[in-house]
Amino acid sequence: MIAHGFVANGAKVYISSRSAGVCDKVAAELSKMGPGQCISIPADLQSLAEVQRLVAEISKHESLVHVLVNNAGATWGESIKTYPDQAFEKVMNLNLKRVFSLTQAMLPLLQKAGTKEKPASIINIGSVDGIHIPTQETYAYSASKAALHQMTRVMAGHLGEKHITCNAIAPGPFESKMMAATLKNFGEQIVSNVPLGRIGQPEDVAATCIYLASRAGAYTTGAIIPVDGGTLVKAKH
Repeated sequence: MIAHGFVANGAKVYISSRSAGVCDKVAAELSKMGPGQCISIPADLQSLAEVQRLVAEISKHESLVHVLVNNAGATWGESIKTYPDQAFEKVMNLNLKRVFSLTQAMLPLLQKAGTKEKPASIINIGSVDGIHIPTQETYAYSASKAALHQMTRVMAGHLGEKHITCNAIAPGPFESKMMAATLKNFGEQIVSNVPLGRIGQPEDVAATCIYLASRAGAYTTGAIIPVDGGTLVKAKH
C-alpha cells in the first residue's frame, strides 16, 4: 500500500521482503503502473547479515536515500499460559531490534539526502495495539510496537541535528497480509469498533507517509500518528 502510493506519485522505490517471488512480483506490478519505479531487493530482515546485505545492495545504486519506511513485522497470538519463548524472540527481533539495525545501517545514505529545510525522513510503522490494550493476546506484538513508538521519539531527539526526521504511524485495521486472518474471523466486530465504520484503505496510510516524507511534514518529528478511523478514541481500555 505504501510503496504503491510513492510509486504513483513518481518516486523511485526499493522494496524488500523475505519472500523473493512475492517481492519481485509486486515490484514489477508497481513499476508497470508507474509513473515512478519499484525495484525488488529480497532480504530476510530477521538476520543482521541480511540487513547489512540489503543496505550494501542499495548503496551500489544510490548515493543517498530520502525516505526510509520501516514496515517489516510479525505477530503472534496465544494464551499467556502457553505463549512460546521463541515467538516472543521472533516478534521483538523483527518489530523492534531490526528496525534499529536497518535504520543504523541506512544513516549514511539518509544523512547525505537531508538538509535543514528538507530533511530526510524515517517512518516507522507502529500500531494502535502499542497504545491501547488489544482484545487479542498478542503480548510480544503489542510490547514491540509500544517500544517502537518510544524508540521513534528517541531517534527523533538525536537525529534532528543530522537533518533527519523520525516519526511513527500507528495504523488501525487495514487489509494487510498480517491482518487477513483476523479480519476474516473478527471483521464485523473490528469494524463495529471503528467510529468511521470501515477498515483502512491503501490511500489512508500511503498519504500519511507521503505527508511525512514531503515538505508538508518537514517540521514534524517525534510524532506518533494514529491512522485508525478513530479506533483509539472509542477504545474501552
